[in-house]
Amino acid sequence: MSSFAYALSAFVLIHVGISATGLRRALVARMGEGAYRIAFSIVSLGILVWLISAYGAMRGDPFDPLGWPLWAPPEWLRVPAMGLIFLGVVLAVAGVLTPGPTYAGFESSVAKVDAAHGVLRITRHPFLWGVALWAAGHALVNGERFALMLFGGLGLMVVLGTRSIDRKARARNPEAWAGFEEVTSNLPFAAITQGRNRFAFGEMWWRILLGVAVCGLIAFYHEAAIGVPALSTSP
Repeated sequence: MSSFAYALSAFVLIHVGISATGLRRALVARMGEGAYRIAFSIVSLGILVWLISAYGAMRGDPFDPLGWPLWAPPEWLRVPAMGLIFLGVVLAVAGVLTPGPTYAGFESSVAKVDAAHGVLRITRHPFLWGVALWAAGHALVNGERFALMLFGGLGLMVVLGTRSIDRKARARNPEAWAGFEEVTSNLPFAAITQGRNRFAFGEMWWRILLGVAVCGLIAFYHEAAIGVPALSTSP
């Protein structure tokens, strides 16, 4: 197995196998919440650097079997894929800029009357679902082994992460979380379509516009950074 596969496995396992399980509670009990978060962030960053480096090395090796295609994505998938990527980036950017009960360090805000505000009306996990949509869009138009591993693994990791965050928040403050959960949804737009919340563009407009601007920057620099144009069906 290549270094890329090891790095990707480590990145997914540290988030699913530690952060989303009882092992996290054991480590927090031993280290303290603050020390755990610092250590987890440092390890995650280190693995991410390893993953990026291994990805570059793998992409640069024409004989690496992970670079061989498993399937040839049809041309018609490009439009829905680009739509998913666009929505994912916008949602992720808006989510980063909207601290809320599911945002590390802001868990106590669940007790506020207006806890479900802005992009949190769309989903209580905007950043994670943004990553999931971004990954899904890339998986649709990239048939190489490594692409399906990378985008499939990251997408699965963040979707499982939303369930883990909900479970921990429910245990932390059951009464306040019940009220927040009632007016929000994990799945994007579910609470709005069910009439439990509403879309309030005025609460998030500048974050959405910033997300659109980030999409433009990514599209402009994609070829320089990744090696292929943003609108290409190659990763």
